[in-house]
Formats: sequence, structure tokens, C-alpha cells
Amino acid sequence: MRHLPELFELERIAEAGLRHNMEVRRLCEVDAAGQKLPIYALALGNPDKHIPAAGFFGGIHGLERIGTQILLVFLRSLLKRLQWDPVLHRQLESVRLVFMPLVNPGGMLLDTRCNPQGVDLMRNAPLDAVDKVPFMLGGQRYSSMLPWYRGSADAPMEIESQAVCTVVEEELLARDFSLALDCHSGFGTRDRIWFPHAHTLAPIPHLPDISALEDLFSQTYPNHNYLFEPQSHHYLTHGDLWDYLYLRSEQMGKRIFLPLTLEMGSWLWVKKNPRQMLSRKGLFNPLPSHRLQRVLRKHSVWLDFLTRAACGHRRWLPQGAERVQHHERAYARWYPGLKL
Repeated sequence: MRHLPELFELERIAEAGLRHNMEVRRLCEVDAAGQKLPIYALALGNPDKHIPAAGFFGGIHGLERIGTQILLVFLRSLLKRLQWDPVLHRQLESVRLVFMPLVNPGGMLLDTRCNPQGVDLMRNAPLDAVDKVPFMLGGQRYSSMLPWYRGSADAPMEIESQAVCTVVEEELLARDFSLALDCHSGFGTRDRIWFPHAHTLAPIPHLPDISALEDLFSQTYPNHNYLFEPQSHHYLTHGDLWDYLYLRSEQMGKRIFLPLTLEMGSWLWVKKNPRQMLSRKGLFNPLPSHRLQRVLRKHSVWLDFLTRAACGHRRWLPQGAERVQHHERAYARWYPGLKL
């Protein structure tokens, strides 16, 4: 029987969190290698739907273990702080924190990007791109034996994708303000913060809010090395899960939902240690222990910032003339070829 250390650690955290009023939901189970693997959602903080929320997601691609590991370390840190930190207790009265650190346990157990059915969960939503996508990479329906398989056109979303949608709709979209961070690796030599859209080149309506959030982070932590940009700058895809949920939020009126992706630059890890190319895991994860520890440390500031930004969103969301300024600056920076 294969073992999945990340799932074992997640269950240990869930058990420890019960002492701190952590809510633990076993959403469903998936079959992989003759085992039934659960998918969990964990939550801390005020459940009142008038309270803002931040959601953290990882392990959507099974090979990208580092995203799950970052969230598990962050969760452990929160539980330890709850033992002694009164400031965190007060913060959790004003914000809801939701975690799905391991969305695709079957894929992670099998060391595959896709889920056990061969479906790429980030190409699985019922949403077709309106602009041209790259061949194959943008999602394909030819075969589950090929990468980036979307699933059959007449099939429902995979159980893992449905679980994410359920949690987002119930915990995030039901609130006036929420944001989400999905942790990935495998692109470029620099850590990037991507925001929608992925199915079209058109900007999102909440572009001023994204611009204001980046300004807030850069002014608070001026020495960070993240690059903020729309995913569409690099490639478009069919079936993007976060585009689908963002469009759902737009249908719900004046609520604000800001889905973000942390895309860790794993090419830098390979560049520093070329032997990692000999391992499938090495293409997406830092293998030397010292580099793994460094990566696990470096993103904690960004994760903590997002919890605080959600909690204090009324203090930084742009309004009036400030919103117009952010709109113009964002267009000039990210969409210089488009007219306002």
C-alpha cells in the first residue's frame, strides 16, 4: 500500500485543530491505487456570512506537492499561534479562513498531474475559452492518456473539482468580500501572482482592486520578489476553474471575489540543481532539504498578508477617484494595447 505523507499530516492538523474550534469537513473520497482517499476542507474564524473570508487551495495538480506543503506549514503555524497569540484570536473574530490543502490526493499518490481518471482539474470546468488557446496546453478532449485532458464534453465535473466549487460557493461567494489563493509550481524562474482571466484576453472588472491589493503588499513589504500579472499574458486555457468561479461571483451582484494563483518558479530550482530534471517530482518541487525549507519559509509572509488584507478590506479597496486612478494605471501596465 502506498502512503501519502501530506494526507497524513493534514489529518494530524485537523485532529489538533479541533481543540481550537477548527471546523473539519470530509467532503468526499476518491479511489486511487485500491485506496479511498478523503478530500478535506478546514476552516478557522468567524462563520458569519457578513464577515470577509480568505480561501487557500493546493494540490490541484498531484505532482506539485510544494503547494500543499506550504499550506500545511502555514496551518501548523496558525495552530501554534492560537496557543499564545491573543492578536490572532481577535483577528479570527473578523475573518474566516478556509483551507483545502490537498484537492487531488489521488494524483499526488500516483505522482501524476491529473487526477486518477486522467483529468487535469484546472481544465475541467464547463467553460470554453473565447480567445485562441495553445494546442494541447489549453486543454484537450482527445484522450486521458495525453496531458491537459479536460474530460468528456458531456460528463459532469470531476468530484475533486466539484468539491472545490462547493467550498468556494458556500464559504467565499456567499460573502460581500472574499479572496482565494491557489498554490502551484512549474512555470518560469520567478514567483508570480496570477489573476484572471485565463479564458480570454479581456481584463476582469475588478482590475482596480487587484491593482490596489498589489500596491498594498508592495508598500507593506517593499522587498518582495513576486511578479503580479494576468495569466493571459502567458497562455489561455479552456475550463479554468478559477475563471469559472469568478464568473459565478459576477452573476451574484456587487460582491467582490478575487481569485489569485501563486505560481512558484520551479525552473529556478532546476537551474540550481540540474539533477532534478531526472525526476518528475524535481521539475515541480525543490528537492534538497535546505532549498525546501527556504521555499516553505518565504511564502508565509504572503499567506499571512492575505488573511489580514481580507480582514481589513474596507480600508484599502479603492473608491471614487482612487478607483479610477487604479483602473487607468492597471490598464497602462497590464493591457497597454487595449482602449479604456
